[in-house]
Amino acid sequence: MNEALSPSRRPGIRAAMFVDFDNVFTGLQALDPLAAKRFAEDPKHWADALSAGGAGEGTRRFLIRNCYLNPMVYSKYRTYWTRAGFRVIDCPSLTQRGKSSTDINLVLDAMDALSGSGGIEEFFIASADADFTSLIQRFRAADRMTTVIAAGAVAFAYREMADHVVESHDFVAILNGTTVEPIHAVASPKQPQAPAAANAKTRASSPGIREVLDFVRSAPGPVVGAMVAHRALTADPSLKTDWGGFGKFGTWVSQIGKDVEYSAAQGGWVWDAKRFSSEDLPVPADLQPGVEEQVTRVTDVPALSAAQFRQIFTAMAARLRDQPALNRTELSRQVRDDCVSAGQPVSRNAVSFVLQGLAYANFQLSDKATAAELAAAWTANVEELCRVALLEFDAGEKAAVRRWASGGLLENGQA
Repeated sequence: MNEALSPSRRPGIRAAMFVDFDNVFTGLQALDPLAAKRFAEDPKHWADALSAGGAGEGTRRFLIRNCYLNPMVYSKYRTYWTRAGFRVIDCPSLTQRGKSSTDINLVLDAMDALSGSGGIEEFFIASADADFTSLIQRFRAADRMTTVIAAGAVAFAYREMADHVVESHDFVAILNGTTVEPIHAVASPKQPQAPAAANAKTRASSPGIREVLDFVRSAPGPVVGAMVAHRALTADPSLKTDWGGFGKFGTWVSQIGKDVEYSAAQGGWVWDAKRFSSEDLPVPADLQPGVEEQVTRVTDVPALSAAQFRQIFTAMAARLRDQPALNRTELSRQVRDDCVSAGQPVSRNAVSFVLQGLAYANFQLSDKATAAELAAAWTANVEELCRVALLEFDAGEKAAVRRWASGGLLENGQA
């Protein structure tokens, strides 16, 4: 055999990708229909971003690219995927309820790849379906890297078992071309990567960095990340594009150094490490150990106070009245800014999570939507997340969850 062509000498990490088309496409449609269309009709775009890897990483060679779809519903997209180098596996509905055979086909193929001779080093599962948690566990037990690409809420156990999670908003940004870095550069909150060019830009003095340093160093304690982001964007509007090449605020502010520390806990906090530590992070008054804290820990519902949830619904209703055609990405940004201005700062990720929950509750955003209606739909989604997570509450605890999640807009915890 020609040594130059030996598999061990070929460049790139050996990887395999398994795409649950139905799950990702329907999730994206609820979040951003344009992103869903691009996902379905231009898979080469984001697949190439994955192949390129992130800063400090090698490239990837996808030895396996499989797409599983229901041909009765999505056959019109088959050509786009075969042209992009994917093997398309038809998974028709096998039950009267419409359940397709995607899960079993994907799992069987993935296990064949795990035990095969290809030496797959990384496995990518594009699906938010928690049914694949056991599969991720098998990959991990075999010492393989795993990445979940999500277009919807991700169960806590599924998220924690994976090495990386490409969150919905990050995936939408890639599909819409608003993030310039490869997907994997924003995929891992556990191991943030930053481009060298962005490092150089951050080290250079800029209005945004100066504003953050002045603000954090003079603050009487840790500061909510949303407030810091707002101050940075006001001082340096150019950061709105891609946060200086880092893609997101958390990564950008983490790289500033100069004793500025950041934690994504409770929606994000920034502090002066010379005076404070993570132990100084406050806990919302209504999130003291109890039922609300349990919900946030198990379901990934943002750890906000009732007042913050109420402000989100109030700001969202107002924005929808003024601009009913606003896309979800811009709506999340404006609602975040409104909450900061109202003295109830929340992160953009928290607002996006609420918007995602409203989509899963089949709530139609329009200029007629009231804050109470938004609160009711969101609370129904939180209750469903609790049910799926097998959380059991008595009547009093259920009422407490409803009052908290609705921001008190559902009188006495009743719809």
